[in-house]
Amino acid sequence: MDEQAELDDLDLENELVEDSLEESEEDSGPKSEWFVIHCYSGMENKVKKNLEHRAESMGMTDRILQVVVPTETEIEIKDGVRREVEKRVFPGYILIEMIMDEDSWYVVRNTPGVTSFVGMGNKPSPLSADEVERIMSRIESDEPRVKVSFDLGERVRITEGPFSEFTGVVEAIDADKGKARVMVSFFNRETPVEVDFLQLEREV
Repeated sequence: MDEQAELDDLDLENELVEDSLEESEEDSGPKSEWFVIHCYSGMENKVKKNLEHRAESMGMTDRILQVVVPTETEIEIKDGVRREVEKRVFPGYILIEMIMDEDSWYVVRNTPGVTSFVGMGNKPSPLSADEVERIMSRIESDEPRVKVSFDLGERVRITEGPFSEFTGVVEAIDADKGKARVMVSFFNRETPVEVDFLQLEREV
């Protein structure tokens, strides 16, 4: 094969690669992103239904893909009784996965109950992949969070475990683990003890 033929083959190969790249870009189309919208607190679920209904009735389900009210299960302890309560993670805010263009923006922005997009000035700012992953892992967690009802420096009584009936002062709180470090007086020495929130109560 002479040099010119080799060059022609190389040009043809480059054209095929470029064509396939262009096709794959066309196939993928515009990408959806997650945005945060602000609404009236307490109306999150109603606004979610409004958004889903408008997306369907206006033929926008290919651009308005998911509407999520972030909630998590929280354990509350009241009067010694433990109960699980569903709490909104961000009261007054809703997540929406959408392909942003003028039409989809208009439909969302003019949905009853929606006050604004979260962003810089009038421009909605999409969430980063890390932010989305962090929020989703939190709301999809099977482990309920324990509501923190103690403050640093507060005097508490331990109700269960080897230090049951000891009293002490809350020195540190780990909300993610649902534990607190309490300084108790043990053999006349201040000793740090890690205790589950569920094993603590305020000293009366």
